[in-house]
Amino acid sequence: MRAGNGVWHTGAAEPGRVKGFQLWVALPPELENAANASHYVMPEEVPVEGPVRVILGAYRKAKSPIAAPPMSYLAVSLKAGERWSYHPPKGHTVGWVAVLDGVLRASPPISSGEIAIFEPFDESIDFVAEGNTRFVLGSAAKHPHDLALGNYSVHTSAETLRQGEAEIRRIGQKLRAEGILRR
Repeated sequence: MRAGNGVWHTGAAEPGRVKGFQLWVALPPELENAANASHYVMPEEVPVEGPVRVILGAYRKAKSPIAAPPMSYLAVSLKAGERWSYHPPKGHTVGWVAVLDGVLRASPPISSGEIAIFEPFDESIDFVAEGNTRFVLGSAAKHPHDLALGNYSVHTSAETLRQGEAEIRRIGQKLRAEGILRR
């Protein structure tokens, strides 16, 4: 989902036990308050290359069907003791990893529920799974703008943040007036 100028969503998953990640990405200034857009992709449409599912960007020969800023966002599953190296695309110097299950040995180990942000880099990042491990990994070029963080969004300036959050409040008021939202 590209929230653009604002969307209202619950963020809730289907009933039952679900684990997942929500990633907020600062859009370039020309898109951050543009119209919103969604692209639903069924699990079988997410390309797989070895232990990697390509959510955004590309990995080896696999390319995500989702249009996104120039970045990589990968879901990786490794078996106990399995090694994997990530070679970022040219220009990607920012990287992070969040572990869903297991322990990922990098330097230092990263446990389930933890996130690690790597120092600026331009070489590969090496991992070893301690037990069966699932994680997401992202990489991108450093964002060229200072970020303005709000309650509901991330923007490139205080003014665009103000505009975006005003639109979210407007949408909420409209949904309440229509009886769709009760609070």
